[in-house]
Amino acid sequence: MKFLFTILFIHLLVLNGTAQVNTTLLESLMKSRPDQFGDLLKNPNEYRIQLFYTQIDRDKNNIPHFKEFSYRLNPAEYFYPASTVKMPMAIMALDKINSLKIPGFSKSSMMYYDSVGARQEIIYNNPYAINGKQTIEQAIKEIFLVSDNNAANRLFEFIGQENLHKKLAEKGYKDAYIRNRLELGRTQEESRQTQAIDVFDDKGNNIYHFNPQYNKQPLPNYNVFLGNGFLNNNDSLINAPLDFSVKNRIYLNDLHHILQSVIFYDQTPKAQQFNLTKDDRSFLLKWMHTLPTESQYPTYDSANYWPAYCKFMFMGSEKGPLPNNIKIFNKVGDAYGFLLDISYIVDPVNKVEFMLSGVIYCNKDGIINDSKYDYETVGLPFYKNIGHLIYDYELKRPKKYLPNFDDILP
Repeated sequence: MKFLFTILFIHLLVLNGTAQVNTTLLESLMKSRPDQFGDLLKNPNEYRIQLFYTQIDRDKNNIPHFKEFSYRLNPAEYFYPASTVKMPMAIMALDKINSLKIPGFSKSSMMYYDSVGARQEIIYNNPYAINGKQTIEQAIKEIFLVSDNNAANRLFEFIGQENLHKKLAEKGYKDAYIRNRLELGRTQEESRQTQAIDVFDDKGNNIYHFNPQYNKQPLPNYNVFLGNGFLNNNDSLINAPLDFSVKNRIYLNDLHHILQSVIFYDQTPKAQQFNLTKDDRSFLLKWMHTLPTESQYPTYDSANYWPAYCKFMFMGSEKGPLPNNIKIFNKVGDAYGFLLDISYIVDPVNKVEFMLSGVIYCNKDGIINDSKYDYETVGLPFYKNIGHLIYDYELKRPKKYLPNFDDILP
């Protein structure tokens, strides 16, 4: 019994990112390809690279077991998480619907967002939806297909700033703060205030009213300043670091484990499981790997939203189709020079699977907000190379039992 308790305790620690992980393998693998990673490894502080990799080994019953590896994983080294915060928001929106248990309220219910404060706008329709309605379901699709900011902000209004932190802390991610909407540039006071929301059934009947939420809880100041300078709202150069002290924050291993809690829901300790139904999980898995060119409602112009649009890991900046044998379940982000990807990659043909998440800072001139980031020359090639490096390693890595992906792929 004591042995079983110890194993469970270790498993809980691993999902919370506090267990000791192997810190040498990733660096040694990158050193084996100096033409791709040599410059980055010489200047890791400049690029602020962090990597988190999970090996997955199945047993005879196809139950996955995990080993974790990291490179420069450091909670004290701040990075701006950009659009990766949309993934936990999508999960928490479904969790909230299930927890409320309001009769007739589902992810496909129409929602009307009312203005109750400064710089809030009334929102009641969605031209990308098949029925023109604004729904949680539609917002989640748009988040994973093209990382739509407006869609994510609808979820922010629904969940609320206080509940975002409360739920993340409840699941073990106590230092995660999703405190701001995306792209809107609201004040800290405005970020505390959400809109009022009305929910309607298929016949147009109002079935529930959500009062606006206001977060009265204190929020931390991280005391983080980055860059050599930045452009302000008037495009004037300020020769001082940009203050990130009150922006969103979440650790790389936390994002990684949140994705893992959906992919491997049954292997996640109960205390870390979000309140998701089997249908919710299937829905999330589908849209995590669906490409913009594969979607109808929303439909996107392939000239602007190519197949690998949000698939940095393994694909980099390539605009062509993914290999037929590759599925990538992920969420990316890019802002202020930070480029991120939180991913689970599957090759059902060659029986390969692994999780790989990363952040890299692509801003050689040190000026923030000038739109002169090194995404194309540094960040995206890095993700393509590291994705292929780990894939090639996994192809050769011996496995006693080959995986069956019936629970993940339709």
